[in-house]
Amino acid sequence: MIEQRIKELFGHDLPANPPKPLATYIPAQKCGNLIFTSGQLPLKDGKLLAEGKVGYEVSEEKGIECAKLCVINCLSAIKAVIGDLNNIEQIVKLTVFVNSAIGYNQQPKIANGASDLLVNVFGDIGKHARSAVGVSELPMNAPVEIDMIVRELILNF
Repeated sequence: MIEQRIKELFGHDLPANPPKPLATYIPAQKCGNLIFTSGQLPLKDGKLLAEGKVGYEVSEEKGIECAKLCVINCLSAIKAVIGDLNNIEQIVKLTVFVNSAIGYNQQPKIANGASDLLVNVFGDIGKHARSAVGVSELPMNAPVEIDMIVRELILNF
């Protein structure tokens, strides 16, 4: 059901596998009923959707699309750990890093691409705490990087 909503709203299937890590880390880690993702870039088929600084080489509209793809990649990493996105009880927190041009201060607008997608897909359980941070550089010259924390539904029988 969740993956169908993602396809309807985003126009693409959830990737079967999360993007491969760029260094020595894993895409997601479970601790109790919390799942923490590593930072995910806007990668599709191993390539960045865009490169550069938002507000200079990358438009706000493209930055928003990048944020959506980052969160899709986070969800792919989470699915690899818990098996089914329908087992998410709550989206807890997002941290959105925006590779920002000098003087660019609209990071929340870029982060809304990810936040709006999550609320549209998950409804009330998609509402979350969030930080939107402007940074001077990101790996691979990506315009956006996002990490997430979600709570898994634990059924007690």
